[in-house]
Amino acid sequence: MADILCADDPEPCERFPAGPLYVPVRPGPSGCAARLFRTPLGERTAVAFTSERRLTATLGVGQPWIRLAEPALRALTAPLGVTALTVDPQLSAPAPHPAPRPAAPAPRPAGARTALRLTGAAALVSALALWID
Repeated sequence: MADILCADDPEPCERFPAGPLYVPVRPGPSGCAARLFRTPLGERTAVAFTSERRLTATLGVGQPWIRLAEPALRALTAPLGVTALTVDPQLSAPAPHPAPRPAAPAPRPAGARTALRLTGAAALVSALALWID
């Protein structure tokens, strides 16, 4: 009888989907580590997906992942102070592209450096001479 009442309950008993989730990871010195993301408000969050298709649609085909149950993922991220878990995020920002490196300045000829040093030294001597007088 209790099972029938629970089945008719309009509110789900679980907050998240049951079963293992697809969790994006990154390689680390000791194996794989769960990738942490930020919410639009800047809060750190763990992210998981209910299917491999959803994970690859959001993060790309090359994103490595592992299967973890929701309690295991929470236990993994809790020591890092991450309590939020986002399941099947709909939007994500594109990966940042590295900033273009500025072109290195062309090397000056050796004579130009010497002339610059002599000019700077002459200006310093002139300033000291005016100050001493």
